[in-house]
Amino acid sequence: MGESKIEVNDLRSAIELLKTIPGQYVETDVEVDPHAELSGVYRHVGAGGTVMRPTKEGPAMVFKNIKGHPDTSVMIGLLASRTRVGYLLDCDPKKLGFLLKESVQNPLPPITIPNEKAKCQEVVYRATDPDFDVRKLVPAPTNTPEDAGPYITLGMCYATNPETGTSDVTIHRMCLQSKDEISIFLQPGARHIGHFREIAEARGEALPISISIGVDPAIEIASCFEPPTTPLGYDELQAAGALRKKPVELVQCLTIPERAIANAEYVIEGEILPNVRVREDQNTNTGKAMPEFPGYNGPANPELPVIKVKAVTTRKHPIMQTCIGPSEEHVSMAGIPTEASILAMLEKAYPGKCLNVYNASFGGGKYVTIMQFKKSVPSDEGRQRQAALLAFSAFAELKHVIVVDEDVDIFDINDVMWAMTTRFQADRDLIQIPGVQCHPLDPSNQPEYSPLIPAAGVACKAIFDCTVPFAQKDRFERAKFMEVDPKKWLKDW
Repeated sequence: MGESKIEVNDLRSAIELLKTIPGQYVETDVEVDPHAELSGVYRHVGAGGTVMRPTKEGPAMVFKNIKGHPDTSVMIGLLASRTRVGYLLDCDPKKLGFLLKESVQNPLPPITIPNEKAKCQEVVYRATDPDFDVRKLVPAPTNTPEDAGPYITLGMCYATNPETGTSDVTIHRMCLQSKDEISIFLQPGARHIGHFREIAEARGEALPISISIGVDPAIEIASCFEPPTTPLGYDELQAAGALRKKPVELVQCLTIPERAIANAEYVIEGEILPNVRVREDQNTNTGKAMPEFPGYNGPANPELPVIKVKAVTTRKHPIMQTCIGPSEEHVSMAGIPTEASILAMLEKAYPGKCLNVYNASFGGGKYVTIMQFKKSVPSDEGRQRQAALLAFSAFAELKHVIVVDEDVDIFDINDVMWAMTTRFQADRDLIQIPGVQCHPLDPSNQPEYSPLIPAAGVACKAIFDCTVPFAQKDRFERAKFMEVDPKKWLKDW
């Protein structure tokens, strides 16, 4: 993306960079209600993704006048554009998967700095204070009027395995339930912190956890890596350090034996209590949680673990960061790390054959991978389908893999659909894989949808092989145009 004079190392420097790039940042001083209104505004400005239309990909936005929360701002949509992620990571947007692949393979461990140097602890609020209320301190928005409550959607949860001492950072949906309680959704078997909680609970212990909000976007992207790319014991902050070629700085929390991201805007310190559960929508009774990445409202969970809040620390004039669940922001955070993981696997299995992958917006970053595969010799025929199977074997959440040739731009969905139209026959090139683990948030992956689905999430994956048979490549050669520089005719092109 070119050299930048602004070094991005936290949320504020990211904002300063975006201010220098036309079309990437807007702000407003008009008062906005964090309850549904804020997300309702940004839906039109730049949410994109699987959000119900009308929406579009647009600039990141800062609301500087938050109803009920003086002296705070809210940033939304920081990563809701692949182009913007490229600027923030100083990388060609089409090469982000390769950048993240290299970051995982060259980890740089975080370091701990003294408390007095930590910007996240400039202001301290302790739960022992008589007027303490996390709901008043943290301007967590609700995405829709039907949400179970205010949600922290971009909190970097950091905890440590009670048995091994290894730490991990992940993002979870967390709903503010009371003045000092937050529910946390931990999908079974999906994230390391859920495993840590299970170990602690089996021992009858609380699990200390910090929640850092408003951080370097490199941390937000890296935190979304999942097994098998980052196995149990791999701290994704190492990948974030590699992205910046500088260790992530942590700081010791003030009320719990855990660390937090030192330059975060907000840090919530707390403990996941053992054997305590709460109904997610206990305060609203809507039956719904919040909009999830497939574009539908997730159901409220009848019982979730509870974080008991011990303290909230902030920077001066803190900036809350949030996202809309189905927005393009989720596509960036979930999709790009998955692209990196698939690229790494396929490079080992078929060196030089998979040229690139894209976890497309319409799949929320998780459900659909578009794979660019090059057949060089007759024996490559069929390997494109094996490559798709390899992606499925490692990432259960993938539902569809679309494979195209090297002459198709995988980031241009019209070009991909052109390949599906002219290089695909459903009776020959559609490969169905029924009865396998898929993602439970897809409402079509439920027994109510089809009698062929035996249990929630056990559904059908599919490969759409839109590649030309190697022996027929000559028949499918695209029309070739003269290579020219249009600036000779249009100087500003």
